[in-house]
Amino acid sequence: MEDTAGSNPQSLGFTEKLKSWLSWSWTYVCFIWFGMVLIMIYVLWSPLKLSQVHCHYSDRIFEWWYFRKYGTSFIEQVSVSHLVSGKYVYKCKVWRNPLNLFRGAEYNRYTWVTGKEPLTYYDMNLSAQDHQTFFTGDIPQLRPEDAVMQKAWRERNPQARIRAAYQAIEMNHECAAAYVLLAEEEATTITEAERLFKKALSIAGKDINLLVYIKRRLAMCARKLGRIKEAVKMMRDLMKEFPLLGMLNIHENLLEALLELQAYADVQAVLAKYDDISLPKSATICYTSALLKARAVSDKFSPEAASRRGLSTAEMNAVEAIHRAVEFNPHVPKYLLEMKSLILPPEHILKRGDSEAVAYAFFHLQHWKRAEGALNLLHCTWEGTFRIIPYPLEKGHLFYPYPGCTETADRELLPSFHEVSVYPKKELPFFILFTAGLCSFTAMLAMLTHQFPELMGVFAKAFFSTLFAPLGFFADKMESFMPSSFWHQLTRI
Repeated sequence: MEDTAGSNPQSLGFTEKLKSWLSWSWTYVCFIWFGMVLIMIYVLWSPLKLSQVHCHYSDRIFEWWYFRKYGTSFIEQVSVSHLVSGKYVYKCKVWRNPLNLFRGAEYNRYTWVTGKEPLTYYDMNLSAQDHQTFFTGDIPQLRPEDAVMQKAWRERNPQARIRAAYQAIEMNHECAAAYVLLAEEEATTITEAERLFKKALSIAGKDINLLVYIKRRLAMCARKLGRIKEAVKMMRDLMKEFPLLGMLNIHENLLEALLELQAYADVQAVLAKYDDISLPKSATICYTSALLKARAVSDKFSPEAASRRGLSTAEMNAVEAIHRAVEFNPHVPKYLLEMKSLILPPEHILKRGDSEAVAYAFFHLQHWKRAEGALNLLHCTWEGTFRIIPYPLEKGHLFYPYPGCTETADRELLPSFHEVSVYPKKELPFFILFTAGLCSFTAMLAMLTHQFPELMGVFAKAFFSTLFAPLGFFADKMESFMPSSFWHQLTRI
């Protein structure tokens, strides 16, 4: 009894100390946990764009309140004044591809070989509207053959278009637009297409739209048939004869032909005229400028040497030109570096979109391969652009922010078998994926427990007994080593 009574003050003192230590430690553990939560929110504030989420839901609540009170949408009330305020609003305008292929001689041959349609209905419908406006839009009074051709451009079936063209020729043997349609769609070779275009040119008269279209296509025929110098002369003459038709982008045909001739000084002269801050840019302009600057240094460029000594002025200019081009159209490098497979280019393109990247790389990949080391320099430097513009949809560097509407428009322009390149990639952070998975797993467990309570109880007991089996084994081992008085004091706590 005395021994027990004598030991009680000591045991009670130890118990009180242990309790006070545990309460003290838990207090600080709570503070540490709260601090870690704050640190995590601070670290993830920018990557997860929590400020935008907060603003988004705040705007939603305000919009709901405004609608309940006034019976109309606050966004609709301010949208008109916002659009006319002069703030830049990017519109996904579709442009005619300056180097579009011939349907009969090129697109249809692809269909015959592969069984796949390289053009979408949306793309062909845009071409029909172009031809209808270009060839018959300025005629004050339509002749019977012109009315037939208007209907021909709208026909969805290629054979129906060709039959309508022959019908127009029967009505008037000098219907140049009908020969243009036959050259585009019935001719199965470039040589045959060129013959029909020459026939159309001889009877085109003074119709400027027809003359420009036919001469341009004749120049493209010469380029495809290997008569490149003749093609260059025809394009230069066309640009001098009709200097106000710059929106047709004939200079892009000229740049490609000059690159094929390796006339780099002439290419630079064309760029000096058209790579102007006041003129709209294109992938052809930006990447051709980058190619010329890369070509000057790429044959001796080495990433290891550059990392040791730093970049020279010429190398820095080349890298900046590549960054500029990639910012304008970030889809092009994967095609030039053959990280993505190429397809036939569409008849219409969206600037800064995947359709423009396909069209550019289809014709210009050979020019990058010809410049020794140019693709290696592009491979080493193109991804550095994304460090300059970490949030491209919000703010650009040299150009306006990247438009968010390109993916939808490109999916309408490019065939379904092509995997459309998307920028920026819509990748969710791991934290969001983990949280979503955890919530889904918890919801599934709750549903199963509600539906099968007994079965889930048995499963939970088996699961936890298996989970804590190593811990029980460890506790038994510890009990065999520790004195019994220590465990007695812990049980009293």
